[in-house]
Amino acid sequence: MQIIKSNEIVEDTWTTVEGEDASAVGEGDVIVPFALWQAARETLKGRNGGLGILLEPGDAVEDIIDDLDRFQVIALNFPSFTDGRHYSTARLLRERYGYDRELRAVGDVLRDQIFYMHRCGFDAYAPNPRHPIEDVLKGLKDFTVKYQPAADEPEPLFRRF
Repeated sequence: MQIIKSNEIVEDTWTTVEGEDASAVGEGDVIVPFALWQAARETLKGRNGGLGILLEPGDAVEDIIDDLDRFQVIALNFPSFTDGRHYSTARLLRERYGYDRELRAVGDVLRDQIFYMHRCGFDAYAPNPRHPIEDVLKGLKDFTVKYQPAADEPEPLFRRF
């Protein structure tokens, strides 16, 4: 599967684990659902390979704050393009909690939204396969000037000149 990372299309090296069965977690780099992390936290801490977590819109980011240093990837699911709760989650992770590793938007990621997702702190995107990834990538260049401060540009335009 391909994703957008660092403004280019790359092969995804992470495997997303489904369900809440800790025995389904193999070796290598895996992204586990929040419920599985809660149920098998101690087991997952000692495994070989990278560890990421997948948060759904109803999951509270505050519940993983003490473990942020354990995650190389935090994936935030957008089950529908109309559900924007994770825009706030991304800003919280970057600005309040200082998370500086990969922050990935997954699910119904559209070209129209990717520029704004980037402004909130996302740096990787796994769009739904029904949306051509090349087209989604173009959304990062839809605007050339950013007026307001955000996670990607903390200074407003008037302070940059």
